Amino acid sequence: MGSPSPADQVSRRAQALAGHLRGLHTSMEPSLSPSPCLQYSPPELASPPSDFNLSDMRKLMDGHNLQDRDWLFGLMIQSKLFNPRVAGGRVFVSPDYNQSMEQQREMTMKRIHYLLDCGVFQEWLTGRGPEVEMRKFALHEVIGMYDHSLAVKLGVHYFLWGGAIQFFGTKRHHDKWLRDSENYVIKGCFAMTELGHGSNVRGIETVTTYDSKTGEFVINSPCESAQKYWIGGAANHATHTIVFSQLNINGKSEGVHAFIAQIRDTDGNICPNVRVADCGHKIGLNGVDNGRIWFDNVRIPRENLLNSVADVSPDGQYLSAIKDPDQRFAAFLAPLTSGRVTIATSAVYSSKMSLAIAIRYSLTRRAFSITPNQPEVLLLDYPSHQRRLLPLLAKTYAMSFAANYLKMIYVKRTPESNKTIHVVSSAFKAILTWHNMRTLQECREACGGQGLKTENRIGQMKGEYDVQSTFEGDNNVLMQQVSKALLAEYIAVQKRNRPFKGLGLEHMNKSCPVVPSQLTSSTLRSSQFQTDIFCLRERDLLIRFAAEMSQLQAQGLSREYALLQSYQLAEDLGRAFSDRAILQTFLDAEAAVSSGPLKSMLSLLRSMHVLIILEEDASFLRYGYLSPDNAAGIRKEVTILCSELRPHALALVSSFGIPDAFLSPIAFNWIDANSWSSVQPQQGATVPLQI
Repeated sequence: MGSPSPADQVSRRAQALAGHLRGLHTSMEPSLSPSPCLQYSPPELASPPSDFNLSDMRKLMDGHNLQDRDWLFGLMIQSKLFNPRVAGGRVFVSPDYNQSMEQQREMTMKRIHYLLDCGVFQEWLTGRGPEVEMRKFALHEVIGMYDHSLAVKLGVHYFLWGGAIQFFGTKRHHDKWLRDSENYVIKGCFAMTELGHGSNVRGIETVTTYDSKTGEFVINSPCESAQKYWIGGAANHATHTIVFSQLNINGKSEGVHAFIAQIRDTDGNICPNVRVADCGHKIGLNGVDNGRIWFDNVRIPRENLLNSVADVSPDGQYLSAIKDPDQRFAAFLAPLTSGRVTIATSAVYSSKMSLAIAIRYSLTRRAFSITPNQPEVLLLDYPSHQRRLLPLLAKTYAMSFAANYLKMIYVKRTPESNKTIHVVSSAFKAILTWHNMRTLQECREACGGQGLKTENRIGQMKGEYDVQSTFEGDNNVLMQQVSKALLAEYIAVQKRNRPFKGLGLEHMNKSCPVVPSQLTSSTLRSSQFQTDIFCLRERDLLIRFAAEMSQLQAQGLSREYALLQSYQLAEDLGRAFSDRAILQTFLDAEAAVSSGPLKSMLSLLRSMHVLIILEEDASFLRYGYLSPDNAAGIRKEVTILCSELRPHALALVSSFGIPDAFLSPIAFNWIDANSWSSVQPQQGATVPLQI
């Protein structure tokens, strides 16, 4: 056929336009009558009843001190100091981030004094034993769920300042400082980081000398890069600080030591020869007064050297039972272990908060209809949305068991377990905080525009928790420390021809696991396969790392330079150790549960946790632990697991035990919370509160 003539083209266009206008007129008519508005539907209506007991799951997740946690939740919800507000007929509590930096710091102090008066910090420094320490961890976790600034301010005072006195001090320090510190009469901070040195503590430039004529130490910041930096509490409130400094005795540097120095008097005035400046506004944690400190030949009594590791006699002789400088330095890093424990656990609770909010919202928010004249689809019924949130939910369960294990080995520590605690705390701090930041970002995006609102918490929490990746040890540096410790253990085993013992490496005494060439669904979900492939990766990467290091050193490179060249293998090994260790904590938690719905749910979560790691971590393909076909099969299995977890999503986040008031409006009736009536002053509306 020939091409239509211009006249025919015009005619067809006219007919089409006429038909379109007729259809448009017809479709516009119903718009003159009212159309039904969206109605909020509680997430319970989109979720079947749980077949496992939520209280039992919470006990397993929190692990300890549930009554203490709930008591503190209640104290905070009841007080006007915690900024209660009504939205959608519910009371919510969270900090007012519209306040200035100065106002946020003031509110942090008011909340600390309220909690102090309520007895929250009782025995935090003067008590002894695992039960006291676990209660302290539990209450600190609850505080962090309300406000990370409040938790960090308290963590610096009780865990770092107080912990340094407990660990580094002796009876004279305990008697003089701990009681007043626990009662917040003395307000302490922890001056380790400097402008020029963060992770490299050994390189700090503050110098302390001893004056035998007066029996005093003299602390000095010899250059600008030696100024103490990011010191929480220093800018406004701290009266005293632990100063980490190079100790120079008779012209010889004895390495880093810890001293107590006063920086303010009881009236808040800066002490002579001390200079303090504010670090200024930050992307988060503006309720913490981070400061900078310079010491201009500040004199302190000889007794202010924390002397459990080393001492200086009145006549200026250096005394220490630990002759090896490396071992002495390691002993001075002990308080950082408690800091890493609290950071790791708080990261888990931040992940729980964001997932509880995002998943509840996804069970009530709809978008698009798949078929004409049908309701729009719930966000969590989209497979893509399930894949965004449910693997992170399963991993958060795994991280929770890991955090509980970390706390337990810490409170039951012995001198023999210090190495294990250092390695595990370094690994878990890195993995759990990285996971938290990824979870916060995904949950923020999953909530769309609502995720940007400060009142909905998730977006703000990103800025509040970002610091966790770098403080108390940069995560990448910590993972290198993990790999170095594993390498040292491997070399020691080879040199002494003895079996592996400790750090969970006993699996290397057995024959190498074999991964089946064909992976069925039942195989992928079996704990044996999951353990085998994680152990296989760790074993292989440790052997590769040791071989590469040996080869580089044989070529004439120093050990330090060889480590720099092998950083990629070191990173992969650090993650392999962490994943295997975290899986083991999950299996141990699961083993403590009797057969039934709860155990079945844990098995499902564990499989999701493991398979999403197998899918996302390129090392399994890079080093040949998985074939491309098996990797494709794992990807499909993750999708199936998402659909199996979907009916249980609400029950799983409800098991976190987070009070409604600690969540946000979009976790509940977000239509009422954003209604016009919510904008208007509610005459006579009151919230039953007490101060």
